[in-house]
Amino acid sequence: MADPVRVLEDALALAVDERARIAHELIRSLEPGDDEAADALWRDEICKRVDEIEAGSAELEDWKTVRLRLEAASHK
Repeated sequence: MADPVRVLEDALALAVDERARIAHELIRSLEPGDDEAADALWRDEICKRVDEIEAGSAELEDWKTVRLRLEAASHK
């Protein structure tokens, strides 16, 4: 079995995009089962939202506005 400390050290030495990919796969490995149907639904939703943004029909908010709203909601 691999030494977890060594694996972590090696992973931290990788480029950011490689670390992100590994982190993503590790998190996915903690999820119960692989839900291809849910993945397909999320892909469809993302495509729909991208289409709305590109068509100019989506109502967008800047990050500052969203952050302020979330902070206010978390203090209730």
